Amino acid sequence: MSSTSSTSSTAGGAPNWAAFTAAEPDFARTAEKRFTAYTHHVLATLRKDGSPRTTGLEVRFLLGELWLGMMPHSLKALDLRRDPRFALQANPGQGTGLGGGDIRIAGRAVEVEDPETKGAYVEEVGPPQPFHLFRTELTEVVRTYVEDDRYLVVQVWRPGEPVRTLRRT
Repeated sequence: MSSTSSTSSTAGGAPNWAAFTAAEPDFARTAEKRFTAYTHHVLATLRKDGSPRTTGLEVRFLLGELWLGMMPHSLKALDLRRDPRFALQANPGQGTGLGGGDIRIAGRAVEVEDPETKGAYVEEVGPPQPFHLFRTELTEVVRTYVEDDRYLVVQVWRPGEPVRTLRRT
């Protein structure tokens, strides 16, 4: 399975990982590299009362999608079933160097129950069964890094817009 496909958006037209990759290939490669450097990352979801919940999570980039897999009936899965909005923070690793920068992704998670799609995921990843599987629709990708030990650089991508880069001293 490759990390991109010819699909550029989800069924509803919202951009998926493949659409982001097509729009901003260098930024997407950097983001994917940061997420694949470590196994566990931090997912933020919304509880019933609207307060945030943060939990650890493994992610996968397959078939042009960014996938979120979860144990059955986990609180984060129940949160996403109720309110699909999420934020995902790449594991920064040790120290403050943030090789490649700090990457955050925001969007909506859509549960996938199609047996063929889940089967392809299972074949590739081999997750414990049963499990919840969510594909993501992206609303924002942000990278923050230090340039030349002088500038804090923030890159922001939103669907339909070019990457905006801000430099601060």
